[in-house]
Amino acid sequence: MLASLMPLAHGQETQRDNAANMTASPQWQKILSDARGETVYFYAWGGSKPVNDYLRWAAKEIASRYKVRLRHVKVADISEAVSRLKAESGKQSAIDLLWINGENFSFLKQQELLLGNLWSSIPNSAMLAVQALSLQNDFGVPIDGFEVPWGVGQFNMIANPNIFNLNIAGKVNDSKITPTIILKAAQQYPNRISYPRPPEFHGTTFLKQLLVGLSHNDKRLFEYATPEAQAKLLPLLWDYLDQLHPLIWQQGRAFPSSNTEQLSLLQQNKLDMAVSFNPNQLIKEQQEKRLPPSAQRFHFAQGAITNSHNLAIPKGAQSPAGAKVVINFLLSEDAQKQKLNGSWGDPTVITPLLDPASTLPSQQELHSSWQQVIEEQWQQKYGA
Repeated sequence: MLASLMPLAHGQETQRDNAANMTASPQWQKILSDARGETVYFYAWGGSKPVNDYLRWAAKEIASRYKVRLRHVKVADISEAVSRLKAESGKQSAIDLLWINGENFSFLKQQELLLGNLWSSIPNSAMLAVQALSLQNDFGVPIDGFEVPWGVGQFNMIANPNIFNLNIAGKVNDSKITPTIILKAAQQYPNRISYPRPPEFHGTTFLKQLLVGLSHNDKRLFEYATPEAQAKLLPLLWDYLDQLHPLIWQQGRAFPSSNTEQLSLLQQNKLDMAVSFNPNQLIKEQQEKRLPPSAQRFHFAQGAITNSHNLAIPKGAQSPAGAKVVINFLLSEDAQKQKLNGSWGDPTVITPLLDPASTLPSQQELHSSWQQVIEEQWQQKYGA
């Protein structure tokens, strides 16, 4: 559990002091000066109203405080921006800032398309809860200062509790499920379960959670996906989905396009479950009266797949100073509080605001190489 890894209070003050010292340095003051008047084009997922609302708030704050204009360029999948950077390799880019993780980060780092030394040049990076949240790696790939975490996702499911026939003790953290429980629920309640269509990342993560459970947390999932490991482990997932798909919504012939659409189907009582990467989403939905008080949060018995989502600056960015100022603000206590307590509810990554009591038991993210093979083989088997 993350609670056992919480830094001591004096460590929080040391982190704040380190951030303050970096802020006062001549190097950071020059970055602030260079950034004034710049426009930062931030390529980020645009499929969530709470996220979009938060970025609008952040843009106003950044403009007021630093005279930097933040423009949210909404993309359906960040791979669109990655493809653009690949095509622009070695040239100046229209992209100043990226919201990435996983295989996209792995590719960009390998191709040397990202600006480095971000942690050492951005003051508020000193407040990152590096040890408590295991922020050194991204899907098994060392971050090495080429991106900066700004939030944490933990995979969970929001559902009408009766569908899983569990004895719920009253605390949302106590509700654990397994692939067997999901299959039994689909048998008892046909057409009421689904998941987003891969490669949408919520849908892919659902498949990864199933594979972790079906393989009993096989250690090969956290290493490079060799052909031998694929041949041994992936049939467990495909055999399971062959049983599950005829029982789910649309008999597995169609899938929600995103977790947003799946949540809408849950709200309309067309489905009994939706998936999420935000452990606070259920509370936010209930506060806004979009879900009934009876709705429950569930996580897989091995733990919720947990990873950070990160910010990176392309090497060819036209406004790198402005991008650093944006990252620094998004890591500030003001911005992290707003992200946590506002409509988004995204968990914090900085030590001063970390509350281990609100986190789910964590499951290590799979090595990034598994992402591509799962998505490609799923498409071959079920995507037609």
